[in-house]
Formats: sequence, structure tokens, C-alpha cells
Amino acid sequence: VADKPTFTSWFKGQTEESMKERGLSAELCVNQRCAALKKTPLFDFHRDQGGKMVEFAGWSMPVQYKDSHIASHMHTREHCSIFDVSHMLQTNVHGKDRVKFMESLVVADIAELKDNQGTLTLFTNEKGGIIDDLIVTKTDQGYLYVVSNAGCADKDSAHMKARLAEFKYAGFDVDLEFLDCALIAVQGPTMSRVLQAGLKEDLSKLTFMTSALATVFGVPDCRVTRCGYTGEDGVEISIPESRVVELTEKLAANSEVKLAGLGARDSLRLEAGLCLYGNDIDETTTPVEATLVWTIGKRRRQAKDFPGADIIVPQIKAKTARKRVGLVSTGPPVRQHTPILSPDGKVIGEVTSGCPSPCLKNNIAMGYVDAAFAKNGTGIQVEVRKKAVPATVSKMPFVPTKYYTG
Repeated sequence: VADKPTFTSWFKGQTEESMKERGLSAELCVNQRCAALKKTPLFDFHRDQGGKMVEFAGWSMPVQYKDSHIASHMHTREHCSIFDVSHMLQTNVHGKDRVKFMESLVVADIAELKDNQGTLTLFTNEKGGIIDDLIVTKTDQGYLYVVSNAGCADKDSAHMKARLAEFKYAGFDVDLEFLDCALIAVQGPTMSRVLQAGLKEDLSKLTFMTSALATVFGVPDCRVTRCGYTGEDGVEISIPESRVVELTEKLAANSEVKLAGLGARDSLRLEAGLCLYGNDIDETTTPVEATLVWTIGKRRRQAKDFPGADIIVPQIKAKTARKRVGLVSTGPPVRQHTPILSPDGKVIGEVTSGCPSPCLKNNIAMGYVDAAFAKNGTGIQVEVRKKAVPATVSKMPFVPTKYYTG
């Protein structure tokens, strides 16, 4: 499940001189801007820890702390980092018809999930486009726990509410509960050692994409889900808002742990080959084009009973004109909207996400290309600063994932 730092251009043209002319200091401008944004329960904590705050999806979020972006990225790969993801939308779906309700919106087979098992899935529209990507967990507490993207929070909540009204009118038993809980992601190879010190439960029994209620370092009513957006072993912990600073401080007291921001989160997820909604997938892309067919349950494909199924299911066999691929290159970095060219210079697609890889020491990207050029190892070009630069279609993830499967 995924969010990108859309580092806003509020300071474009806002030179120090122009601000001084209006009697404004840079610090005052930042404070005024922050006042207009939503804040997570960790906002003051971020500022106290030296977090550099930026606007993201209407929220004030840390892009990095005192360490550089690359240092933070590598610390997550080698040790353990905490990310504040409290801006994401958390929802509980209640009622005996909760599975039927959720399956009317997403492509996954929710019914087949075991208790406390979750899955990545997609909200789709009737045209086959992706409204958002989300994680749905079938808890043993009689509800579904849903986490979706901050940038789509208003759209997603309206989408679910509209379907809820239809279900209630038809006499089904279902209700939505939008949570006010905080959410932190604890990610990295030493996560289990760090977290186990504050858990009575045996963390080795909590495998990738499973979830449990627990008391964590003395904080009760936490939901711990083994998942994340970095490609590393990790958990996301949903915490009562009033206790999140306390828990974060206890975790951060371990010398293995550092705080990390949106910058590292974005490069980590790209190395892991994970999509970012709004960049790599949106309402104009189908799951087949996005190489996300694996998210569509087998039973759901056969029944064709999810939104957009009449468009999506035939694409699985017939293929599509374009496909999401990974790219590697050297030289200048490849960024979003960079044109992708065939060997003879014809435009065959566009980059949707790209950055220099701190782990691989070369440039990585993903984007959509004409299907004829989608095979791994295909030599193509990317147009950077009006110059054609050689690149190669690559399998993803770029860096092997290390999810804990037991």
C-alpha cells in the first residue's frame, strides 16, 4: 500500500529576498504553511527530532531528519527505521455482510482469507481503472481492517460510503468505522529483534501479511500487521492516538532504530518494485497493464463479479497494448514523465517513477511501454535533458525483497 512525497512547489519563486520584501522570514512562511495542513499525532515529535516537514496529500509530513536521504535509506536496509504513516486511511468494516460488501468494491477473494490474514487488493471502476490500492485484513474480531492511501482518502471514503448506502437500502448488514488511530511502520532486518523486546507474543509466528492485536511496550490495543512498503521485513502498528508518541519514543530508544521520512520511503519502495498510486497506477491503468493480475482472485476472475471485470478479465488472455516494466540505466537520473524511446528513437512510453538507487548505485525506474518492448533485457532508450540515454528493461523488484514467511 503506497504514498509518494509530492514535494510541493510552494517555495518556487519564493526567494529569500522576495520574502524579506514582504517582511516574511522563511521560518515564518513555513510555520504559516504548516498551520494550513493536517498534522499527524507525531507532528510535534517530528519537529523536535529535526524532521524537515513538507506538504504531502494535504498533510505536513517529514521528508527526512538529520541524516541524509541516502543514509536513511541504507539504515533501513541494514538496521531498522520508523516511518510515520498516520496520514493513511484506516477503516473497519463491520456486519455479517462485510465480505460481500468489500468484494463488491475490490478484485481480491476476501472470503478465502484465513482469520487475521490480509492481502493487497485494488478498488476498480467500471472501466477497469484502478481507483486505489489497499490492504484488507480479515480479522478474527468480526470485522475487516482496511488501510488505503492518504492521497485517496476522500475519494476512497466517499466510494465506500456510496456503496454502503446501496447495501443498506438492499437490506444488507454492513457498517463502516473510520478510525482515528495513529499508524507507524517499523521496517528493516532487525525489526523483529527490536519489537520482540516489547511483545509477549512470539513474533516468529506472525508471518508476512498476517495481523494480531497486542500490547506493545506497555501500550494496549495495538494492531500489529507484518507488512510494509520497503521490501524489508517489517510491521505496521495501528496505535491509539494518545499513546503513539510514547510508543515511538520507546522504539526509537533502541540504538538499532532511526526515524525515516518520505524521501527514503519513496526510494525504498521503488527498489522493491512497488507501485505508487497517482504515479504508477491510476484510474487510466488497468490491473493487467500494471502487471497486477496476481491481485485478482481466481474465483473472482471466473465469476467476473468485481467492478470493471468485463474489461479486465478479457485482457488477461488477450494481453494489452502497453505494460508496466522496470528500467535500469546509468548517467543522469531518470524521473517521472521522462519519455521512453525505442532503439531507433520512437516514443514508446513514459517513466512513471524513477530515482538513483542507493543500493545498486545506478538509476532505476518504472514506466509503461508498448508491449513489444516489455521483455526483460530489451535495450531501449530514455530521453533525459533532450538526449537519448541507453537503458534496459529489467525485472522487478530491483533489490530482492526480504518478507518474513516463516
